[in-house]
Amino acid sequence: MFVSQEPVVDLEKASIPLIASWKDEFKEIRQDFHRNPEIGLDTPRTSKKIADFLRSYGVDEVHENIGGCGVVGVVYGSSKEGPLLGLRADIDALPMKEMSDHDHVSCLGKRMHGCGHDGHGATLLAVAKYLAQTRNFAGKAILIFQPGEEGWSGAKVMMDDGLFERFPVEEIYAYHTASALRPGELALNYGAMQAAADAFTLTITGKGGHGSRPENCSDPIVAAAYIITALQTLVSRNVSPLDSAVVSCGSIHSGDPLAQSVIPNSCQIVGTTRTFKPETRDLIEKRLKEVAENTAAAFGCTAVLDYDRKYPPLINSEEQAKAIADVGAELVGEENMKRNYPRATGGEDFAFMAGAVPGAYIRVGQGGAPAHNGYFDFNDEIIPLAATLLVKTLEKRFNDLAG
Repeated sequence: MFVSQEPVVDLEKASIPLIASWKDEFKEIRQDFHRNPEIGLDTPRTSKKIADFLRSYGVDEVHENIGGCGVVGVVYGSSKEGPLLGLRADIDALPMKEMSDHDHVSCLGKRMHGCGHDGHGATLLAVAKYLAQTRNFAGKAILIFQPGEEGWSGAKVMMDDGLFERFPVEEIYAYHTASALRPGELALNYGAMQAAADAFTLTITGKGGHGSRPENCSDPIVAAAYIITALQTLVSRNVSPLDSAVVSCGSIHSGDPLAQSVIPNSCQIVGTTRTFKPETRDLIEKRLKEVAENTAAAFGCTAVLDYDRKYPPLINSEEQAKAIADVGAELVGEENMKRNYPRATGGEDFAFMAGAVPGAYIRVGQGGAPAHNGYFDFNDEIIPLAATLLVKTLEKRFNDLAG
């Protein structure tokens, strides 16, 4: 479903005039990032360009190679004495083929910015330029450019490399473009925004043999089929209907398609789970193991679970969520600031940062094709509004914390 890209408000009037005047400059930067996508934690070109831009804007400190390719810019306010507040942008792309034919398509085959991180990075650069020119706050603004969001836990990698020890922010904010919303619409809630995203692998081991003599075997494929069916009850018969969770099997592999008369020795099931509450996350892992082991045993097989907790749930802190939502309402009107937006079952590694310090994550509408789609492209028209939202939120919170 492609959502209209017709704005619901005048985006230029909703933006800080100086930032709006830079729209073409940051459109060009964003499209350069789009043409040259980099994957995972390995973003040397993107990170180098970001660091160079930050220095050219007069950002007071530029720190590179945090957690590999992570970059942090520090802007001093009118006084360095005051709180440290953080903004984060992810900068990595996806290993997928671009289907569009616009004039800034990816130059790198099966790599594309299919989730808007090129735009997030360009937006935070616009914020950096504005803050360095105006310095209308007391304290330090910590601008975090993070690789490896798309499944690489880049936020955690930067944190494990001492991000918050070196830059002990009191609060942190981030945004994500939203194709489901029109330009000028903003959305969040005051609790869970994104689910915990975990991965599991089940290895079912039996006894292989000739397909014509199954009585001499313990068939792991049959056991796996019953396990997959039984896993569908983990949510419906274990999780409260007032809560929610997802258990999905994404791959099953066993045997050789050319060996039609061979019952294999083992079978592997790979899948994902999504939950919002820690106790539900624990329950799903526990019951997944129990159901798999006992179902396999009924067929004379064994099941071994490898459960990988990847991203925790992304929880907005109420005070910080209200602060950015109040700013959003001032910019686009209360009718376009959705404060009770439905939570999503997708994962987001900003959860690591927002779990370490109070923070908030907001969606900025852009319309168009959905993310992770070959026709997706970040809408450059929203850069001034998104940058204005982040700037004004930071200035507001500096002022609030100063009393």
